[in-house]
Amino acid sequence: MAVTLRPLAAADGETVLAWRNSEAVAPYMYADHAIGPEEHAGWLARALAGGDRRFWIIELDGAGVGLANLARIDTANSKAEWAFYLADPATRGRGVGACVEYLVLGFVFERLGLNRLWCEVFVDNEAVWKTHEGFGFTREAYLRAHVRKGGVFRDVIGLGMLAADWPAARAAARDRLAGRGVDLAGLEAALRAM
Repeated sequence: MAVTLRPLAAADGETVLAWRNSEAVAPYMYADHAIGPEEHAGWLARALAGGDRRFWIIELDGAGVGLANLARIDTANSKAEWAFYLADPATRGRGVGACVEYLVLGFVFERLGLNRLWCEVFVDNEAVWKTHEGFGFTREAYLRAHVRKGGVFRDVIGLGMLAADWPAARAAARDRLAGRGVDLAGLEAALRAM
């Protein structure tokens, strides 16, 4: 299994739109409507413009299976936010998300040299927030009625990690990934290529 992250390209537009509206992804996004082509085109243009964000297509053995991103990259305060999704349900439970987490954390703390990474997850998306906590994120917030989705206010968990947390988290993640049979040399090569 080879998990890599490659930069989002304009040619990915239709695929990503289908992912964003899919049953595998839409329930976990803050957006509460079907995303139309015009809205998506604006999103894609902003995503490709760079600035304070970066987007990657998650590839499993060369095939696109999801999207990862950094947002609100703030070099003055040395922090960013992040999120990812796996659009192909067949990837779940195979360690793909753990590889993505390792790559993004390595990029943020080793390549960008940021001090803080933050994410938000719906409280009922237990698999994802438990993955983050397993990588060393600390639960920093319980945001009650934070997002209205489907006409219902939903609670969100906020999780953060500091650069000082990363070395120990990195070592533990490497051990866990190796235990799952992940090719660590290949994963490190993928990180260098980002």
